[in-house]
Amino acid sequence: MYQQITIIGRLGRDPEMRYLSNGDPVTSFSVATDRKWTDANGQRQERTVWFRVSAWGKLAEVCNQYLSKGRQVFVSGEMQEPRPYQARDGEWRASLDVRAREIKFLGGRGDVQQDQGQTPKPQTSQQTPVDDLDEEQIPF
Repeated sequence: MYQQITIIGRLGRDPEMRYLSNGDPVTSFSVATDRKWTDANGQRQERTVWFRVSAWGKLAEVCNQYLSKGRQVFVSGEMQEPRPYQARDGEWRASLDVRAREIKFLGGRGDVQQDQGQTPKPQTSQQTPVDDLDEEQIPF
């Protein structure tokens, strides 16, 4: 069987790319998804869920080059088995890991907040499955 997850959120840190011993690139970054609502008492509530995303091959290289902290993305991929860990405060949590198959860069050129001391990277839209990515298909 196959399962898929789709998330839309913002990068919590700049991507980090590394190369495996066989030379394959892997880029990792975290994505925060926010949910806001008003409870029965009229109080505004907010919940943030973090996902650890990994992109492989050409998609990894494109993500490393054009993504940065604060950038909004659409990620579609396969959810890995959650891994429990104990946080600094002693509370048990789960690491939610996603292996990306498709990533779209969302938002405008000035979407990354300037007060974070970052220069916005060029606006792009990348929607190509990892397995089908050919260097000639990259639109920039």
